[in-house]
Amino acid sequence: MPLKLTQLSDLASLPFDQIIDVRSPAEFALDHVPGAINLPAMSNDERARVGTIYVQEDPFKARKIGAAIVARNVATHLEGPLSVKEGSYKPLVYCWRGGQRSGSVAIILKQIGWRADTIEGGYQAYRRLVSKALYEGAMPCPMVVIDGGTGTAKTRLLDHLAQQGAQTLDLEAMAEHRGSLFGPMGDAQPSQKAFESRLAMGLAKLQPNRPVYVEAESSKIGRLIIPPVLWQAMIAAPNLRLTAPLEARVDHLISAYPDMRADETKLHTVLDMLTRYHGHEKAAHWKTLASAKDYAELTRDLIETHYDPRYMRLSRAHPSAAKDIALPDLSDQTLAATATQIIATETA
Repeated sequence: MPLKLTQLSDLASLPFDQIIDVRSPAEFALDHVPGAINLPAMSNDERARVGTIYVQEDPFKARKIGAAIVARNVATHLEGPLSVKEGSYKPLVYCWRGGQRSGSVAIILKQIGWRADTIEGGYQAYRRLVSKALYEGAMPCPMVVIDGGTGTAKTRLLDHLAQQGAQTLDLEAMAEHRGSLFGPMGDAQPSQKAFESRLAMGLAKLQPNRPVYVEAESSKIGRLIIPPVLWQAMIAAPNLRLTAPLEARVDHLISAYPDMRADETKLHTVLDMLTRYHGHEKAAHWKTLASAKDYAELTRDLIETHYDPRYMRLSRAHPSAAKDIALPDLSDQTLAATATQIIATETA
């Protein structure tokens, strides 16, 4: 009997060995249930072909052709990744709506002797729970925002908080972006839906009687939008505002962006984007410093000319209760001690 998901936290305790997404690779790449593997019943092209036949020719013909395709692909999976599974294997299978694709695959797996089941409503049922959590629900626990100017090691402090057992949400890691023009961590960010899946599952794991710490962000991280439940909580949350000596911030940023130092073309491209804020002459000066590998002067000038004035404007636009934390340096020892002090206030 199909499994009905009632809340996202159910996913952490499902009595299944593996979750199998049988949608096409393109559907899987856009978003999927966290932890699922992709064993497609149809490839991208096959799904498009069957859909076209269904709409333009004959639904019966489409189902017959689709059945043959699914059977061939399942045979490939059985001879490939599923060939090592023992008789006790218990997979949970889903497709887009919990219909023919997942049902067909589950029937074959059951006939082998595996205890396969499907998700009622498929991916769409899961997606409705994600949307409800992020667009209609409420934060499951109090929130504290780690704020501060560029280069004050907010992400590293968040890491130390997590290492010491605090509840954290690393929004930049989930978005695969460091929250500035210099921020992309890879070739591309995840889709908005995939980002929301990561957020929703993070919220589902939070304990209601303890605060969750997040890093201050704008309403967008790169091209991804922070959903309203989280964003409204961030706006209203108390802030821990970090400050640190300028030279410590410069050293931290130089070490935090090795990709920019390794790729001069990439660095120049980002600096060109700042032309609209500071003009061609200033951008050209920054590019000269980059070409000369004078990263300390470049970083210092970017902090003083671009990032600190911008941070002050944003701070005035979104005032909130804040406790200032003056860091003497940005060493791991100092950040670990600061994390310990912050956590101690939870029960003080």
